Amino acid sequence: MTIRAVVWGENIHERTNEVVAGIYPEGMHATIAKALNSDMAISASTATLEQPEHGLPASRLAETDVLVWWGHKDHGAVADEIVERVARRVFEGMGLIILHSGHFSKIFKRLMGTPCTLKWREAGERERLWVTSPSHPIAAGIGEYFELENEEMYGEQFAVPEPLETVFISWFQGGEVFRSGLTYRRGAGNVFYFRPGHETYPTYHDATVQKVLRNAVKWAHNPQGANAAVLDAPNVPVEKALEPIVERGGKLHAAGEAGFR
Repeated sequence: MTIRAVVWGENIHERTNEVVAGIYPEGMHATIAKALNSDMAISASTATLEQPEHGLPASRLAETDVLVWWGHKDHGAVADEIVERVARRVFEGMGLIILHSGHFSKIFKRLMGTPCTLKWREAGERERLWVTSPSHPIAAGIGEYFELENEEMYGEQFAVPEPLETVFISWFQGGEVFRSGLTYRRGAGNVFYFRPGHETYPTYHDATVQKVLRNAVKWAHNPQGANAAVLDAPNVPVEKALEPIVERGGKLHAAGEAGFR
């Protein structure tokens, strides 16, 4: 079954900055989608901030297996309603891949529950990404490490929860290190944070970065489909208990009544 991916891009820098426009004339989202579509197992389309509902109406998200997210300049412009809509789909089982400065996106902070802060420096440094989990599907075919000649530095402390697994750790020319590939599970959804991708450098044209993204989409995909019940909190009546019981004591809720949220 083809994995249905949507690449969401803020699409501001590409339209307002000459350097970024020169590297990504069709937008970063288009470059990433093209890289994903080079794999017959993936069908990728795009969505951007300026579109109605940011290109993510409920009907489209319902048919999305994996959402790839890049944002930077205007995280605050993303409507809270859309953030909650995306979070709900992740809880139900949609995969989510957060790229680079998306660490400060509303959706990533919503799912992590932490500030997601870090150190940074924009100096075009060499980045060496070491594969720390070579058996992980996201690292398949990558080798011991790979390098990007020019990238923005991100440095620890990265204020995120302890991940399920760290797939990549970066070393930068200035000496800093950073956990650059982190996996999480939120509800039934797989979440992957991947650090590289500063817009003034051609990172998403790099063949190895593109391979990581294709691997990540395949890993994040949940072939079992949506598990809407993960969001339920049913009030189980006494008569449906697995073993016979007698109701005792006072209670706050009538039979079948929803609980407090």
